[in-house]
Amino acid sequence: MNDVWQWDYFWDVLPEVAGNGLLVTLQATVYGSVIAYVLGLVFALLRRSPFRVVRGVTWAVVEFIRSTPLLVQIFFLFFVFPDFGIKFDPLTTGVIALGLHYATYAAEVYRAGIEAVPPGQWEAATALSLPKARTWRAVILPQAIPRVLPALGNYTISMLKETPLLLAIGVLDIVGAAREEGSETYRFVEPITTAGLLFLVLSYSASLLVRWLERRVGTVH
Repeated sequence: MNDVWQWDYFWDVLPEVAGNGLLVTLQATVYGSVIAYVLGLVFALLRRSPFRVVRGVTWAVVEFIRSTPLLVQIFFLFFVFPDFGIKFDPLTTGVIALGLHYATYAAEVYRAGIEAVPPGQWEAATALSLPKARTWRAVILPQAIPRVLPALGNYTISMLKETPLLLAIGVLDIVGAAREEGSETYRFVEPITTAGLLFLVLSYSASLLVRWLERRVGTVH
């Protein structure tokens, strides 16, 4: 057992993996989530546009992104876009890819939340002659968004667990940092186990927060 697992090495590698990779993982997840939530709402609103062309183009874009693997999208942004003069550093590319990919799922969540708003709210806004922008801002979205927060939280957890895909373009997240540590000593059991444990702690903590949001939203409504 001592040959397979060394506690001294585990405690040595823990701060290295956590220190070097944890920040990158959290940055990719948080920034990617912000892009996904904002862009997802834009997609959801465009899907309700009175113009058929706008609805059709938005639907096509959303379905295309949803139907292609995230890793392919990461490679496309990192290796193909520079041919058109568009180039970002690896972490920025990863954040954009994660945000764009999950924005298509967030759009469906927003759509469901908007459709859950009682029709009477729309009718009341019309009866009061509220401008359309104010109807959305003051009536519809304040009721729709709290309903979808738990679902969006679940997608954030999924995004967190997919950040290791960014290793393919050189982003050293938790897994990347663990691989580097293992490469220096040719021992991978402790570093990779450390990475797994860190993801477990992060995912479980996030899931507890999502459950709290579900209870909170259920209490409010």
